[in-house]
Amino acid sequence: MRAAVVFAPSLWESDTLIGRSLAHYRITAAIGAGGMGEVYRATDTKLGREFAIKVLPSVTASDPDRRQRFEQAARSASALNHPNILTIHDIGEADGLIYIAMGMEGGVSLARWQIGHRSEARHTSHRRRART
Repeated sequence: MRAAVVFAPSLWESDTLIGRSLAHYRITAAIGAGGMGEVYRATDTKLGREFAIKVLPSVTASDPDRRQRFEQAARSASALNHPNILTIHDIGEADGLIYIAMGMEGGVSLARWQIGHRSEARHTSHRRRART
């Protein structure tokens, strides 16, 4: 979903979570990775709903500052209610991994969206210059 910056070594590189359960979430696919964690598609086995699960990589989970920022980001986002902000449903720790469960939104990745809109911006820019 988002541009990836992958930590190494990482769960992302080996996809070790796919097919496993993290608490009551069954991990089904990798979505992306960034500065704060790795994101997977998961099904809540209790509710039967799809969620996006962000996992703090084990390499960084041992850093108390990173762990605190990860958990604070979840708390901050959970206090907000806006259509452009994902809803936080759960934060927890299972099998030594810290995770945030968020609403799963469809659509295209930010990178793909930007590609389509760059060409529109260039086209609009050329039209503006032609008029002046």
